[in-house]
Amino acid sequence: MTVSSPPGAELLAHITAHDPSFRDGIAEALLAVEKRLLHCAAGAPDPRVAELTGHLAAAGGKRLRPLLVLLGAEFGEPWMDGVIDTAVAAELVHISSLYHDDVMDGADLRHGVESVNSRWGARLAVAGGNWLLARAARLAAELGPDMVRIHADVASELVVGQLREMTGPGEDEDPVDHFFQVTSGKTASLLSMAPAAGALCAAAPPVFGRALAEYGRQLGIAFQISDDLLDLAAPAELTGKEQGKDLAAGVLSLPVILAAADRSPANAELRELLAGGPLVDAGDRHRALELFAASPAPAAARDHLRRRLDMAGAALELLPRGAAREALYALCAYIDTRVAGTAAAER
Repeated sequence: MTVSSPPGAELLAHITAHDPSFRDGIAEALLAVEKRLLHCAAGAPDPRVAELTGHLAAAGGKRLRPLLVLLGAEFGEPWMDGVIDTAVAAELVHISSLYHDDVMDGADLRHGVESVNSRWGARLAVAGGNWLLARAARLAAELGPDMVRIHADVASELVVGQLREMTGPGEDEDPVDHFFQVTSGKTASLLSMAPAAGALCAAAPPVFGRALAEYGRQLGIAFQISDDLLDLAAPAELTGKEQGKDLAAGVLSLPVILAAADRSPANAELRELLAGGPLVDAGDRHRALELFAASPAPAAARDHLRRRLDMAGAALELLPRGAAREALYALCAYIDTRVAGTAAAER
């Protein structure tokens, strides 16, 4: 199967601009990851099943998790056997979670193409996601018991995060604290695992792996907040997902939580709309998006985002200087830049 465009090109353009040789090396490794990923994702023996399981992998994506694996491996021996499969396994886990998320949210669009549940139905989408998760587990098993343990821990965190999101905060629990606990599991656990697994596979010192895990967790939380903000402000042609999808699904994103807690008179209409649950009516959803544009909630969410990016940057101070560390810093800047346009639009 051929690759129509360089994998991870958007991210590479942001993080390796000042070191062409390093960029070319990472680009070559990402291409190897992409070819292996497409082969694994569409590797079911039945061609009809293979079409379903390979659907989102073929649609592309930022490939942030494989990139983090490769950058983590740079702190050890990056060309050791298993690094490419470690990156593939991380992305398979991520793609499997997208199959499940789109079923939960009733999403029709993902990566600019029809979602699996929209095309094949929810039951087949869930089964396809399960198959991809099993394929990732098989790769992890071939990489050794430490990698199996890491993948098992991540799978547990992903499920617990999803369950906590579905059950909501406890009676005496702060909804913002609950959001960060959910996000730490549902989103950030995999971004924490990816660079740490790369470092492990490349035989990097354990202290580097721990620093990379902390970096990835904070980066992942910031990335989720940026997705929350883009859901409110960015059109589908920019993100590949329906604008306001979280509002339609009743997802308690950070801006929604902050807006719901705002008791000011100016926020009364938005608060009333959010109190009604999922905004399935397109008119209500459009009005809520208009109100969010004038609300202080997005700016407050961006403040949380930047604090998490500062924490991610602090973790990198434990790593040796070099192109890989600079690329990881640049990823923080990239996530900050993702929402800069929405902030400008609000002003």
